[in-house]
Amino acid sequence: MARANKRKNKQGPVRTWLWRLTKTGLVIGLLGAIALVVAVLVVRSSLPGFEDLKSSPNGQMIRVLDVNGKELFSMGPSYGEWLQYADIPQVMKDAMVAVEDRRYENHPGVDPIGIARSLQVRLQRGHWAQGGSTITQQLARNVFLNNDRTFGRKGREILLALAMERKFSKEQILELYLNKVYYGGGAYGIDAASRRFFAHGARELGLAEAAIIAGLVKAPSRYSPTADATAALGRASVVLEVMQDAGAITADQAARTDPASVKLAPEPRQNSVRYFTDWALPQLDLLIDESVEPIEVWTTLDLDMQRTATAAIQSHVPAGSQGALVAIDRDGAVRAMVGGTDYVTSNYNRATQAVRQPGSAWKVFVYMAALEAGYTPDDTVTDEPITIGNWTPRNSGNRYAGDIDVRTAFAFSKNTVAAAIGNDIGTSSIANMARRFGITTPIDTNPSMVLGTSDVRVLDMTRAFASISAKGVAITPFGITKVQTMKGDILYQSKFDGSRVLVDPWVAAGITDLMQTAVNTGTGRTAQIGRPVAGKTGTTSSNKDGWFLGFSSGLTTGVWMGRDDAKPVGGLQGGRAPAAAFAQFMKMAVAKRKVEQFDTELVLPEWQLEPDDGELFGAPEDGIYVDENGMPIETGRGIEYDMEGGEAADTPRLDQDWIDSVLGRGGDQAPRRPETAPAKKPEPAPVRKPAPQTPRNQPESLLPEAARIEPQ
Repeated sequence: MARANKRKNKQGPVRTWLWRLTKTGLVIGLLGAIALVVAVLVVRSSLPGFEDLKSSPNGQMIRVLDVNGKELFSMGPSYGEWLQYADIPQVMKDAMVAVEDRRYENHPGVDPIGIARSLQVRLQRGHWAQGGSTITQQLARNVFLNNDRTFGRKGREILLALAMERKFSKEQILELYLNKVYYGGGAYGIDAASRRFFAHGARELGLAEAAIIAGLVKAPSRYSPTADATAALGRASVVLEVMQDAGAITADQAARTDPASVKLAPEPRQNSVRYFTDWALPQLDLLIDESVEPIEVWTTLDLDMQRTATAAIQSHVPAGSQGALVAIDRDGAVRAMVGGTDYVTSNYNRATQAVRQPGSAWKVFVYMAALEAGYTPDDTVTDEPITIGNWTPRNSGNRYAGDIDVRTAFAFSKNTVAAAIGNDIGTSSIANMARRFGITTPIDTNPSMVLGTSDVRVLDMTRAFASISAKGVAITPFGITKVQTMKGDILYQSKFDGSRVLVDPWVAAGITDLMQTAVNTGTGRTAQIGRPVAGKTGTTSSNKDGWFLGFSSGLTTGVWMGRDDAKPVGGLQGGRAPAAAFAQFMKMAVAKRKVEQFDTELVLPEWQLEPDDGELFGAPEDGIYVDENGMPIETGRGIEYDMEGGEAADTPRLDQDWIDSVLGRGGDQAPRRPETAPAKKPEPAPVRKPAPQTPRNQPESLLPEAARIEPQ
């Protein structure tokens, strides 16, 4: 009896402790349940409505259009048609519920059995290998949370799932899930996935296709048909087995369904449009702040021109070489951009990234600087051997035409004349001109720079020619005209700024005159298209690079061809393949445009028009030119000397006979610029209207040879 009482006394404190612990647990559990209910109710009250969730996509979709509204492609997440619950094929609902949440209809948003099974696998394998999340939890994570594997995120996910089950029906939750979850390949929702992978809407989904889509949710990047078609089909077979096990389909249906028989949509080809979009779309970050709402980006690209440009490059580029083409409209809009022969094999954009020597195409800057310094297209220059320091340039074939005018020297790309002009006006003034016209790469000022030894980009050179086409007004290339939301709200609209003038109109008119002659009778004859064209060829030493740049009817196009390793290309000359590609493209590109004649009428400044007043107003060589950094540069043409006598040559006698000669009275000899100049200041050139015909005063014996095209 005493022992029993003793044992009873010992058990009393234990029972008391257990009872207290139980009561404490019950109280804590009750308080926890109350807190959970309150939390769920609070979260439920803060959840968006069903319609709000339907209209709020996850991530930003960017739809890219050409200038005519044709879709180029979509980037970022893609959203298809929103399907109501009743419109979703039953096989799609059954497949998703079977593979992702078999007890979906019976749990309150969280599946305790699934969680217990997940914990068991975790203890057995030592890592998380099986998820326990329900469809409701997955929806909460996709819409409101992220994929961080933390207990804090899991707790919020459970709370949201419980709240969503209190606010929405099972049908609404499944409708949201099937229309909003990511399925890989940039597709959000079953309709976008169906169109992406099968090229038809989700309303037409069959059992095999539904199994493929249902199998993607576990790992979209791994099982997406665009990433691994074999893995996607294998996963679909697993889904069919699960559906059979869950009773969603019969064994006979599972046996008769072969995922491998599903015809997958072909992967869209990465065509040359991507050269343009790779250049243009990064500019969005500078144009707009919107980063969530889906947007439409209207670009300057003309899809028809782009196709023609691609065909022109592929048709004419020499074997083993690459090519690039840029076409810029009169306001700077880039209508076509080809950065190589095939984007799939090489996405390196040679139109915007590569730097190559322009050869004689650079001479536009030489001659513009000369025109600005006082030269005119009709001035006489001498095509003869010349040595400047240790450099002796030569013409192709070592052929020289003697006295010719500036127009002819440019048209037939005479290297010796360009060298003499550069030595006369100073290479710094030429570099300054190139900078003004948008050349962004380093420019050397050695004497040989007049022949295009400084590396340039195709886009920069085309921009420079476009500014010439605009009569000396600065043109800035751009690729985006408008950005708007899917609702039509304008986020950005491009505006043309024609306020910055680079050169006087008479300089632009003079260089246009020269370039038109180069196409009509000179090195650029292959570029003729049956309407006025002004342009310039360019060929570098050993035929490593070939260029043609020109404009017609407001459209400017630059073409480059060569090898990426800068090795010589046999027969490559600017006046051949590049000019032919230019002509093929431009014939189509401007076919529907009005034929425009060039304004080559030179309205010269007073210091050239009025020789007597020149003493008062001064000529350019009396002032100072500055480079892009504001530093003085040399531009004076200097004093011409009679090398035999060593003295400054006598000033021409400005009498009536000279005036008659200038005005063309009493003789067939056309007026020339005086060949000598005063010791202190050169005599202004006589006023002449540029003539489109071939050069005057050319020795008859040289006519056929001088007309021969120089491969420069």
